[in-house]
Amino acid sequence: MNSAQLTILLVLGATMAGFLWSRLRHDVVAMAALLLCVVLGTVSGRDAFSGFGHPAVITVACVLVLGHGLQATGAVQALARRLLPTSAGPSLSILCLIGLAALLSGFMNNVGALALLMPIAIQIAAQQNLPAGKVLMPLAFGSILGGMTTLIGTPPNLIVSDFRLASGKGAFTMFDFAPVGVSVAVAGLLFVGLIGWRMVPLRKQSASGSFDTGLYFSEVRIVEDSKPVNRSLREVEQMLDESDAQIIGLVRSGMRISAPNPRRILKAGDILVIEVDPDSLATALSSLGLKLEEAVPPREEDEDDAPTEAAAISAIADALPDKSDPVDDKGSDKPRSSEVEIREFVATPNAELIGRSATDIELRTRFGINLLAISRQGRRSIKRLRSTAIEAGDVLLMQGPGESLAGFAAQFGCLPLAQRDIRVPKKGNALKASLIMAAAIVATTLGVFPVAIAFALAALAFVVTRIVPLRSVYTSIDWSVIVLLGAMLPVADAMATTGTADLIARFLLDTVSQGHVTAVLIILLVVTMFLSDLMNNVATAAVMCPIALSAADQFGVNADAFLMAIAIGASCAFLTPIGHQNNTLILGPGGFHFGDFWRLGLALEVIVVAVSVPMLLWAWPL
Repeated sequence: MNSAQLTILLVLGATMAGFLWSRLRHDVVAMAALLLCVVLGTVSGRDAFSGFGHPAVITVACVLVLGHGLQATGAVQALARRLLPTSAGPSLSILCLIGLAALLSGFMNNVGALALLMPIAIQIAAQQNLPAGKVLMPLAFGSILGGMTTLIGTPPNLIVSDFRLASGKGAFTMFDFAPVGVSVAVAGLLFVGLIGWRMVPLRKQSASGSFDTGLYFSEVRIVEDSKPVNRSLREVEQMLDESDAQIIGLVRSGMRISAPNPRRILKAGDILVIEVDPDSLATALSSLGLKLEEAVPPREEDEDDAPTEAAAISAIADALPDKSDPVDDKGSDKPRSSEVEIREFVATPNAELIGRSATDIELRTRFGINLLAISRQGRRSIKRLRSTAIEAGDVLLMQGPGESLAGFAAQFGCLPLAQRDIRVPKKGNALKASLIMAAAIVATTLGVFPVAIAFALAALAFVVTRIVPLRSVYTSIDWSVIVLLGAMLPVADAMATTGTADLIARFLLDTVSQGHVTAVLIILLVVTMFLSDLMNNVATAAVMCPIALSAADQFGVNADAFLMAIAIGASCAFLTPIGHQNNTLILGPGGFHFGDFWRLGLALEVIVVAVSVPMLLWAWPL
């Protein structure tokens, strides 16, 4: 082992540790690895950013734009309405739902497919009287399985294809992944839809009931000698910190104000609407000298007859009308021009608010909305809400005008958990978008254009025909994925140029497989699956492809089966919530804990290995 090989191995080890640490985003870790390789001399400065012009990177960006266009036109929703049964048992409903997710994931970003179908999954869970997690985990796994069926289904497939192109054999075509990918996906979907969903841990606190209705939403009056008089709202909230209470509304001179400005000066006679845990209500009142005006405690009911979240939300929303709505002396509200709503949102893995609190983003000042509660891995809390940093997969209970909530979700990358009506911008846009997408797929399949050119033309057509507004082109691209791809590709190339990939391949050949080529194929598949469960699948594919090519070269066999094994393994992150964005996305809505994925995930990965190995040897003979 020479110094260059030792250097790249140390960099790769540090990179994997960075991915596992999870304190830094994957794109930041990847960029740090690239720059470290440049500083240490394993990647030349001239080639450092060559990955950002790589066809795989361009294709991923274009597919994200096309997926956004299909969502915006309502094409996906129309397909869902046609394919999903309106009345069926749990197994058939789940099987149809995850089958649709797999179909969509073959041609659009699988995170987008999951986001579109997640509200439908929650609705199905409610209809079948199941915890939402029993449907959400199969949905996430189904969308991941669907990505392995086509060239554009998932970024690792594009990485694998371009490594084949670099080896001199030409890139894989659109449906080269189908023989193995479809076989594995069908086997996995049948298992999950018919049997596997029963293996999902039972979590009562699911997306349809994530938040405790046993909270007090109380009205308290500021009297003449109380501490809040002539103080700002922000100062009073700081006083309430010890009571874990927050102010979510203000009534002054017959006017109700939802999410009042923190700089507003309070006066005697004002009524504050506060959210506080029942155990802390007395402390909140006594600490500020406030008078209890009205309290709304939970009804004393049996557990089986607990009030629904919808009923609690309706009561709260009715108590907090919009600030522009006057209240007469009798307390009755006039008709409202903008209804205050309460909605649940889930924080996506790459959301801009990850690691930031409601105070950091000035939630109330900028958007006029309140954060009422957070559900994290099944644990619900209203404590220290203003200072709690949001994590990926958290479910947020938000209150405010509908337009303000929608603006917040769009800006910070949160997904609503309630199904909403989809407005189609223009009649016929859904058909137009579907035809353009189909034309790009046909052009790629027939070899008319390379995949990057075909999908770039399709993305341009979406813009020219105004299916995707120009302002949405760049916001629809997940730039963290683009940076991750562009940074890891030169690092992967360095594995080949320094001979590190050959070194690892020789170790597999001489020590592990004992010269059995099928054993090497299985080892590559299993190791790739294991790494995908712990780190990003794009990085896993970039690291493993040079090793697969080198192993095939040393055995003197066709490298296609080895590369396809990497593609399958990189798409099978089922054991942990950090292995794939879709797993992270359902963590909060499903009320899951970190260790809840392995039971169904391990069984599914065993099926993947059992089905894929013979199919690899049949479809891509060694």
